[in-house]
Amino acid sequence: MKANQKYFPLLDAAGKLTNKFLVVSNISPADASAVIGGNERVVRPRLADAKFFFDQDRKKTLESRVEGLGKVVYHNKLGTQGERVERVRAIAKGIAQQLGDAKLVAAVDTAARLAKTDLLTDMVGEFPELQGIMGGYYARHDGLGDEIANAIEDHYKPRFAGDELPRNTVGLVVALADKLETLVGMFGIGNLPTGDKDPFALRRHALGVIRMLAEKNLALDLSALLMAAVPAFGDKITDATPALADFIYDRLAGSLREQGYSAQEVDAVLALQPQRLGDVAQRLAAVRAFAALPEAAALAAANKRISNILKKAGDVDAHVSEVLLKEVAEKNLYAALKDVVPKANQQFEAGDYTASLKTLAALRAPVDAFFDGVMVNAEEMDLRLNRQGLLKTLHDAMNRVADLSRLAS
Repeated sequence: MKANQKYFPLLDAAGKLTNKFLVVSNISPADASAVIGGNERVVRPRLADAKFFFDQDRKKTLESRVEGLGKVVYHNKLGTQGERVERVRAIAKGIAQQLGDAKLVAAVDTAARLAKTDLLTDMVGEFPELQGIMGGYYARHDGLGDEIANAIEDHYKPRFAGDELPRNTVGLVVALADKLETLVGMFGIGNLPTGDKDPFALRRHALGVIRMLAEKNLALDLSALLMAAVPAFGDKITDATPALADFIYDRLAGSLREQGYSAQEVDAVLALQPQRLGDVAQRLAAVRAFAALPEAAALAAANKRISNILKKAGDVDAHVSEVLLKEVAEKNLYAALKDVVPKANQQFEAGDYTASLKTLAALRAPVDAFFDGVMVNAEEMDLRLNRQGLLKTLHDAMNRVADLSRLAS
């Protein structure tokens, strides 16, 4: 009605669909009955077809359709929809085991097994935009209950920017597994989006994964999720996990900038590729609070200088020998590190990133004094390595929340 006839379906006060619709006409006849009757005649056969398909579909259970998915080609390099369902099941099972108990694992497996079966129904064949939605209706008709039905209906969500996320944990796990299967599979066969061409909606799938992990604050590491999905494909793909991770972080960066974070703030946080996307917002808030401190500019500049020194030095061990600390400034810096870093680390582990960075701001004076009074690349090898180790210790401590050198102007 909406897409083809441009009619407006009408809802009641509770938001439920009624048996009435609104038509806008560019003529104003004295008797509108002919116009009304004509439009009703257009709609009636379509509704009759839909009712017929609905009644026919309900004669077969979703379970009885599972085998038929093995005859539907998904992709010539990735096999059938049946094979795809098995991959989604394997990925979903792994996620469910991390998030819940055996009950969740069983429910997730049922929903994943049946999620694509409505593709074989007459209703979805006629109205493809109803995939998932009809699966939910048929699951309820089969007596599977709301948890499974909602999960089947929701596993395509979020379908577009701003769409709602799956309503329950079962749906969330299946939706996550479904999108990961698509991303890992397509990257694994080299089928990447180019320019404005993205036939498998990989950008949208990546944003869906990001939203679910971040907004639901799931205790799942991104890289581990991607790597865990690869074995489900057997020898059909090559492991493209690093490229896929970069792709997802790139989508995340764009999304965060659209939300109002500066490019510098986003760059600082995502440079570390944080694995738990649920704490990215906290890291960004901490970086913004740190940038407002009077010590921020000097520490960011020092951090950039330290990064360059360590890069040139190669593989540096974060070890300091107190015996080899000769200059007053390096002794003071080491003492400050021993005093400040344990407290900052404790705050970091507690998830208080803002407090952690504010605590580290106390290092500004000893860091400035160190660079004013100490030659890092001393001629004596043991002194040089010790000073590099001191800087490595400082660098590691300063950059747990974000790469602060990215804040240097």
